[in-house]
Amino acid sequence: MLFPPSCGGCGKLGVRWCKECQYKLEPVPLPICEICGTPQNLCGVCKNCQTTRPAFYALRSCAVFKEPVRPALIKLKYRHEFGLGEALAWNVGTYLDKLGWQADALIPVPLSKQRFAERGYNQVDLIAHPLAHLIGLQYLPGALHRVRHTASQVGLSGRERRKNVLGAFQADAKLVLGKTLILLDDITTTGATISSASRSLLDAGAKKVYALTFAKALPHYGGDHEVSLSTRSLS
Repeated sequence: MLFPPSCGGCGKLGVRWCKECQYKLEPVPLPICEICGTPQNLCGVCKNCQTTRPAFYALRSCAVFKEPVRPALIKLKYRHEFGLGEALAWNVGTYLDKLGWQADALIPVPLSKQRFAERGYNQVDLIAHPLAHLIGLQYLPGALHRVRHTASQVGLSGRERRKNVLGAFQADAKLVLGKTLILLDDITTTGATISSASRSLLDAGAKKVYALTFAKALPHYGGDHEVSLSTRSLS
């Protein structure tokens, strides 16, 4: 009563995620690339994936990175809105159930030691942990580590993004060997980060890696400016 929760999308008091914001969630428009999940004019595999095949088997996102997803993920990332992660996990669980993916374990994309020290927590873990319990998958946050600190991906081209995260991750073979995994991140633009992380899991012996994010940043929504909008949009 003294400190009621507020909606991560619109700020409405009393709930972590209100019905109005739930209604405003916009799915990624179809058709999409069968591999990276990027919208395109025709069904099939996009030119980028034909040229440079990502390491993951398939990448899908629950919603477009726009209102009300944008303020919610910014709060989750920078404002210690721990309870919001559990609320968003229900959306991810419902979406995942529709995909029908069969997997053994769930892994969050990790932060570097430097970024974790600055933030104090991994925002992806706030969604991934309750999600694993919700869908009944083994949760393996220690199976993947970011061994190299990388610069922000915002503003980089696809090629620059891939180079920036090359060799940034290392997986624990004892935990992933022979397993089909779901790798979770909060947001994706080109898929470079999650592809690099997937490659590390496969190199360590994982059988298959599905990639899943809560949001997909699309150019015509201004989605590549999430970091620069972070504290300004919430001040």
